[in-house]
Amino acid sequence: MLVILYEFVAKPDRIADFETLYAGDGAWAELFRRSPGFVSTTLMRDTHDPRRYLVADRWTSAETFEDFKRTHATAYDTLDERCRRLIERETLVGRFDFLH
Repeated sequence: MLVILYEFVAKPDRIADFETLYAGDGAWAELFRRSPGFVSTTLMRDTHDPRRYLVADRWTSAETFEDFKRTHATAYDTLDERCRRLIERETLVGRFDFLH
């Protein structure tokens, strides 16, 4: 299983919108569910900084994620552009495989 981990800092006046779009039942997860290789999305908020978040997207494999991005590139880019208005910073923390 592949986990893709992102760190975000939301704009102070867009926190509610950010949480709505990035939640496990939000727009990103809805888009990802178009792929049978999508497993889940988890949204986590920093306990010391309420504007800092981690998002973990789980996929059955790196190949299924890359296939999804190719197949749904236009929808992915459109949603990504919409979400950029909500954040100050986005950082790809990394891609991780479950070992056990």
